[in-house]
Amino acid sequence: MTAGEQPRAATTVPGVSTWDHQQRSTSLAGTWLVTRADEAGRRTVADVDLDTSDWVPAEVPGHWRHSEGLQDADAVLYRHRFDTSQATGRRRWLSIDGLCYQGDIWLDGAYLGDTEGYFVPHVFDVTELLNGRREHLLAIEATCSHPGDRLDKRNITGILQHSDVLDDELNPGGLWREVRIEETGPVRIDDLRVLALEADSDRAILRFSATLDSAATHRARVISLVDPASDHDGEGAAASHEQELVLSRGRNEVEWHVAVESPDLWWPRALGAQPLYDVKVTVSVENPVSVENPVSAGGEVSHVRKRRTGLRTFELRNWIASVNGERLYLKGSNLGPTSIDLAATTPAHHRRDLAMAADAGLDLVRVHGHVAAPDLYRDADRIGMLVWQDFPLQWGHSRSIRREAVRQAGQLVTQLGHHPSVVIWNGHNEPGRVGHRPGRRVDAAAGHGVRRGLWSAQAPSWNRSIIDRSVRQALRTADPTRPAIAHSGVAPHLPQLDGTDSHLYLGWRSGAVDDLASVAARMPRLVRFVSEFGAQALPDDDELAAAFRDEFPGVDAATLARLGGQLELLERHTPPSASPDWSAWVEATQRRQAHVIKHTIEILRVLKYRPNGGFCQFLLADALPFITPSVLDHERRPKLGWPALSAACRPVIPVADVHREALPTGTHTCALHVVSDLRSDIGDATITARWRATGTEERTWAFHGRFEADSVSRVAKIRLAAPESGDGHLTLRLQAKDLVVDNSYEVTITSRGAPRSS
Repeated sequence: MTAGEQPRAATTVPGVSTWDHQQRSTSLAGTWLVTRADEAGRRTVADVDLDTSDWVPAEVPGHWRHSEGLQDADAVLYRHRFDTSQATGRRRWLSIDGLCYQGDIWLDGAYLGDTEGYFVPHVFDVTELLNGRREHLLAIEATCSHPGDRLDKRNITGILQHSDVLDDELNPGGLWREVRIEETGPVRIDDLRVLALEADSDRAILRFSATLDSAATHRARVISLVDPASDHDGEGAAASHEQELVLSRGRNEVEWHVAVESPDLWWPRALGAQPLYDVKVTVSVENPVSVENPVSAGGEVSHVRKRRTGLRTFELRNWIASVNGERLYLKGSNLGPTSIDLAATTPAHHRRDLAMAADAGLDLVRVHGHVAAPDLYRDADRIGMLVWQDFPLQWGHSRSIRREAVRQAGQLVTQLGHHPSVVIWNGHNEPGRVGHRPGRRVDAAAGHGVRRGLWSAQAPSWNRSIIDRSVRQALRTADPTRPAIAHSGVAPHLPQLDGTDSHLYLGWRSGAVDDLASVAARMPRLVRFVSEFGAQALPDDDELAAAFRDEFPGVDAATLARLGGQLELLERHTPPSASPDWSAWVEATQRRQAHVIKHTIEILRVLKYRPNGGFCQFLLADALPFITPSVLDHERRPKLGWPALSAACRPVIPVADVHREALPTGTHTCALHVVSDLRSDIGDATITARWRATGTEERTWAFHGRFEADSVSRVAKIRLAAPESGDGHLTLRLQAKDLVVDNSYEVTITSRGAPRSS
């Protein structure tokens, strides 16, 4: 043992379920040693007697950029010494839950193999190596290269290494999740996948698939139990399934089904309760039959795996969702990493963000461009928040990743397929925006322009036509129960090019917010589902202000770009010169963001089911101090877009189509609608509209009626008189039994231009 490498007593992993004494797990978390990788180091990293006195400490789980001198490293070497018990007669495994991005692994000088995939668990059989001694050395060469060519990325790390909402110069490399030693009997359950094939009030069918890794030829019994979870409030019945198998040495692929009679169905938060079921799969190895033992005398439990699932169905027809056969309009937001430090993110962080999404009236979060830690999905199951899950492909990628992407897509289903909250798979985010960098000049055609750029977004390319289709097929093959789309942000164009969902940054990257209504009228397919929209807004952050306040209204473009800011667009919509100081400019950008969010959502909600199936605002919250379209900053302090989002997503809202930023002088016809996402009718309601404009008398209208559940109702048309100049203020109020909802519109009246009906 060399200086700096001290043995650490093995401890049980906190929070790891141990179903009985037959299943044991020992954490290797703690302080490891690490150094920058070079050719000499790669050849000697696994040497037991290597001098590591000049290596530096690194916490595992953690990212190596936090270690001294390694902030810019693309590859590092890890070493860790640990103790185990002597031979137990059981199989032992090295399990690495998350290594970003590639690794080569040695134990006691013996090479175990390589890994690839930052969210993919990797397991190695280390039984023979551990049985020979008590003290051991684990050595890893870990690589996470910065993408030199943004058009030809090879790492499947999504937005972690190429994004306009993260500092992608911060290398995510490291052992960011648990490393441990596990024990099993002679057969291990690997790659357990649990999917709800069908579910209704009479019966649910669960499909199980697994790989049984057997040390020798064995007769085995596999028992599957499906029980209501301990906090299950329903009356669902338990179910079980048992099968006997003869396993050959090595990996055995098996599949089976379990029927659950009269199940309690899982619902999203807007539709019902979230009863969950515990699934427990046990493999037992029978004692061998012989002359001395002519009858099996039972056997030993070799391995137990557990999942928690919910029983439900999900369909997406023409981008209109239904859960358990009941239609649901999807109101959502894009969810980036909760923190730029993935390893330090706790379950409480994920619970906080999901709770804030629920408080805003959202039904859906899109896990944008990354795969989160498992606790996010567990909490989404618990509270009934639906999840759109991206596979971590972002913008341009190398042709060489196709096979690896297909493999990792199958692993994504294995990890997350049992979660009822996960309802959509997406293979690739924006394959057309291949070279974008934060803060760079944004071209309207390349950046989601509506009138231009549609063909460029549809033109054949290796990413869009080959890689994305391969990933989609892998997702569909692994999981036939959920919709899988090849890519996000590929707009429909021409009858034969149906596209997918749309990213429409009207009022930010191109056009005006009120253009959305006319775009929808001309090209309805473009608004079937809008999965990104919004506008950048500066956070009210003291450190950010300190960097710019003294030179304001001068703004250093390079500094702003390093923080993600798109100065060209900020200047276009909210010129710094129009604000007296930095704080006023921050507020102006936030007011602009709120305007874009409010009016985009209201236009889409009036188009509910005709043809719009929902939306995902971009972005819920920041992972670090940065300039993005988020409505919550990295400390979860709300921008003005947050109350705008929450108000626009209320279950019931009266809407007026006053979406223009300025009304020309004249008279304007304005339609009033009531949008209801409630599951019951609204009876005996009154809609009151009041219009006040500078220099004119207040005008009031009142309308009465009933509104059906889950509907959009056109109430009336009113005429708004706009004087020569000034301000106008329209307020709406809906009143019914136990229900009062207000909405308002502030508009500027200008004498420029001819009147246009809203």
